[in-house]
Amino acid sequence: MTSQSATSSGGTTGPELSRPGLSWSGTVDYGPGPLHVPTSVEQLRALVGRSGRIRALGTRHSFSEVAASDADLVTLAMMPSDLEFDTAARTVRVAAGVRYGELAVAAAAQGLALANTGSLPHISVGGASATGTHGSGDGNRSLASAVRAVELVTAGGDLLTLSREGDPEIFDGVVLSLGMLGVVTHLTLDLVPAFTMRQRVYRDLPAGEVSGPGLSEVLAGAYSVSLFHHWDGTMAQIWAKQAVAVGSTDGPSGGSPSGVGASAHTGASDLPTDASSPFPEIWHGARLATGAVHPLPGMPGDFCTDQSGEPGPSHERLPHFRLEFTPSSGEEIQSEYFVPREQIAEALAAVMPLGERIRPLLHASEVRTVAADDLWLSPAHQRDSACVHFTWKQLPHEVEALLPEIEERLAPFTPRPHWGKVYTLAPETVREQYPRLADFQALRDRLDPRRVFRNDYVDRLLGE
Repeated sequence: MTSQSATSSGGTTGPELSRPGLSWSGTVDYGPGPLHVPTSVEQLRALVGRSGRIRALGTRHSFSEVAASDADLVTLAMMPSDLEFDTAARTVRVAAGVRYGELAVAAAAQGLALANTGSLPHISVGGASATGTHGSGDGNRSLASAVRAVELVTAGGDLLTLSREGDPEIFDGVVLSLGMLGVVTHLTLDLVPAFTMRQRVYRDLPAGEVSGPGLSEVLAGAYSVSLFHHWDGTMAQIWAKQAVAVGSTDGPSGGSPSGVGASAHTGASDLPTDASSPFPEIWHGARLATGAVHPLPGMPGDFCTDQSGEPGPSHERLPHFRLEFTPSSGEEIQSEYFVPREQIAEALAAVMPLGERIRPLLHASEVRTVAADDLWLSPAHQRDSACVHFTWKQLPHEVEALLPEIEERLAPFTPRPHWGKVYTLAPETVREQYPRLADFQALRDRLDPRRVFRNDYVDRLLGE
């Protein structure tokens, strides 16, 4: 086993701030505070133990009020990173406040890699796991699915460790818990052997492919695929990320890395899966882009990961954006709905008639896929999913007025909203989508009977 220790980067210093501030997009006010900034687990335990109510605040990338509170908040941004790799077991124990981009670089130095990442490497491991953040790919589950152990400070200030092997009856309710069970200090994640990837972007997938079986084939056509569009019937961009064979039976070769519970890719694919074959110039009617592009109109492609098709480390290809750059201006709002994977074409077609009303409010929309998992509050719970995503302009009133109509058109597809993004679905409608919700409520009663970790968001969802 090898170890590394460092201090996580963060934008706050000092023992306590008077106000937590705003979200990355500037659209969420996290509350009056105070915001506490402990630098050790011992300080955190003492803080939580004396708090009547407290919520943990991550990297502020959520667009919903999942982390906001009218009571105390705490950030783990100044806690030690505590990166501890077990190269034989292919795991890492990491502090919850560490960003995925930092973790991925450290893992690569150990000959290891994350099997999946989100589009942003800037988000923290703890926050992303707690809210169901995901990447894309038919064989790739949510980021929380890689978690095999969780250490959290409970309402009394006690430190509790729960694991997949040691606590199988409740662990799937612990990993993705919206911060309702305690303040997570560390997570242990499954890793895979380091592997290489390459990425290209295609432009202008024709309308006939979007409305027919070609859409499913495109989404299944690489290790990770993301589609960007503007509700005009076509897909403006296809981001295709291929895993390159590395000469090891344990590594990926066009499908998912082994050892992390991910299923193999199943749909048809005519994209090559080895470094000797070039990307085709035309794929399902879409053409290769001639230069680097950004998903949002008017933004420079320099902010994005390499799109040349040259193989490189997976952590430099799997995210859409580079860690060293701010991915956009932040002047945006995001919404996202998980629908059954096999119904994505029908779901898009249902919303398409609203295109003329959507486009004036929209930067871009994205379609991604997520493999099913067993996490109780996961939007992909026991359902292979496709995600209908919107990156809106910062027009909150107009977006809020339009969302109910979008949600009504998605209703036949039983949409599950992303917890960290904006939606207007009624709480009872959301609750109906989670068959293990009663089990989670019982777990919450057990771990937080005094409701120390509640806020308005979870009160609306679950009740006090």
